[in-house]
Amino acid sequence: MTRQTRWLALLILVLLGGVALAAVARARWYRTTPVGQRQALLEALQPVALANCELKRFGEPFDGGYVLCANLLNDVRSAYSYGISGYDGWGCDISRQLKVKVHEYDCFNVQRPVCDGGALMFHPECVAGARSTDSDGRVFDTPEAQIARNGDAGRYLVMKMDVEGAEWDTLTQSSDAVLDQIDQLAIEFHGVKEPRFLEVVQKLKRKFYIVNLHFNNYSCARSVRPFPAWAYEVLFVSKRVGTLDRATRAQFSPLNAPNKPTAYDCQIPAWVPWFKTITR
Repeated sequence: MTRQTRWLALLILVLLGGVALAAVARARWYRTTPVGQRQALLEALQPVALANCELKRFGEPFDGGYVLCANLLNDVRSAYSYGISGYDGWGCDISRQLKVKVHEYDCFNVQRPVCDGGALMFHPECVAGARSTDSDGRVFDTPEAQIARNGDAGRYLVMKMDVEGAEWDTLTQSSDAVLDQIDQLAIEFHGVKEPRFLEVVQKLKRKFYIVNLHFNNYSCARSVRPFPAWAYEVLFVSKRVGTLDRATRAQFSPLNAPNKPTAYDCQIPAWVPWFKTITR
């Protein structure tokens, strides 16, 4: 080995060592710092492209509307809409277009939505990770129990969930059997600062592809960077029905609309390494 070759080999070893140390430091940053934990969560939420998804908006034109893969709803036999607040354009659209019953759940606002031509069944009850009754008499129960009581065990479902933070405990406790029933889950997550949030997203990604990410501009905040907002809508599509397109990077859909149309819309083109967007 010549002197020049030895120096080149040494330089390569030094560079490889530097890369390894940087990777270790980066991993520690992800785990131990608030900004790093939020960055890890944001990267986990990046959508992928599906080869067989035709997006369509269901529900209200602004707050309350969600995008779904409309052509992947053919096997759905029942729908669940969690978090109503007296109106449910999403549930009404789903019921009328798919000809299925929509079970609506809300224990804080028990006004029953009206839907001409749709089949809505309102339950004055909330969703949670375990069954309980609060001091005001409000009843909470798990999706598994609610689905079973409605006779929907084993049937394919489409689900919408906007429950102001209760989604984290609910999904933490949800069994694989329940997740396996859900063809598509449109959900608004609330919060970015707890390490367990990443665990919930990773749990869901074992069963689903993330197909859409939209930030709620009612919640824009610089304090949660790199997130632009602390509330965000995510579409999960079951891997049973979605076909991953590894050659295409997901694009922000124009069907996404600001939740508050008169306010600044704080969407961001969140950057993550290319390989992470095509392998998840």
